[in-house]
Amino acid sequence: MTEDPSLAKPAALRFTGVRGVIARRMAESLATTAQLSFFADADASAMTSARAAWKAAGVKVGYEDLVIHALARILPRFPLFNALEVEGEVVPQAEIHVGVAIALPGALAVPCVFDCAGKDLPTIAAERASLVARAPRNKLTVREMSGATISISNLGLTRVRHFTPILNRPQTAIIGLGTIGRDGSMGISLTVDHRAIDGAPAGEFLTALCDALEAPQPLPQATGVGPGRAPP
Repeated sequence: MTEDPSLAKPAALRFTGVRGVIARRMAESLATTAQLSFFADADASAMTSARAAWKAAGVKVGYEDLVIHALARILPRFPLFNALEVEGEVVPQAEIHVGVAIALPGALAVPCVFDCAGKDLPTIAAERASLVARAPRNKLTVREMSGATISISNLGLTRVRHFTPILNRPQTAIIGLGTIGRDGSMGISLTVDHRAIDGAPAGEFLTALCDALEAPQPLPQATGVGPGRAPP
């Protein structure tokens, strides 16, 4: 009689190797920071329309790319959200390097798109796509894996609306992207280190991010990209 494989005892999850490193960093993050999360909903109409326009122009743009582009526009007004804790001090960073959480089998990688403030949307999209493609092949560089100044985590392909992403230390803020509901709005989550960032500025930052995402988004005509033309 052949044993039904579905009845086999599942293997134990061991906190060793990459999984062990992730477990240790998550525990250290929660143990050494005062993490506080905030939630909002952003009308996704402008983002959805922009993605469709870019697709028609032959350029694949994701919601994460639009969020990265929006962060690059608003972070100069909120320096403590683009900051790193260094030897007991929270140091705002001049450059904006956005880390992107990428789920891998049994692991998680958070490489970053560098210098986002100086890049247009197609460039951001291409560089993030490169990170996503190289992550499963273990082709990410040490600099890509350690250079982020703020991070985003995307659960938009699930039914999760809001969640509490854990800070990627030594960063002070992380954005969580949830699903787009039937009302056309996207759930946006924000976790901050409450030792450095209070509730009022966190609310202002999350409001500014939602406002930026709801505003008209960059379109192909505005950057010279069109059907049959390569992105810059």
